[in-house]
Amino acid sequence: MLNRKWLSSILVAIFSIIALVFIIIGNFNFAVLAMTIMFALSNGFRAKSFEEQGYIKEAKWMKYMAIFFSIASIVVLIIIFTN
Repeated sequence: MLNRKWLSSILVAIFSIIALVFIIIGNFNFAVLAMTIMFALSNGFRAKSFEEQGYIKEAKWMKYMAIFFSIASIVVLIIIFTN
């Protein structure tokens, strides 16, 4: 089983590549969706990491950023499906 650091790195890399592919083919809505998912994942994993290291304020900030980007991802998904 992959540990959390490897899993987070792999997921962020995958969504970064997906975003680049969508930018290259000109599908910017899906590129933004991939980027917001990437930011939500990276901030969520970073929040867990900060919390484990004892950086409570920073972990709280990263958790709220992850929540923000998760909501943004849902909004982008709704925009994509309603167009």
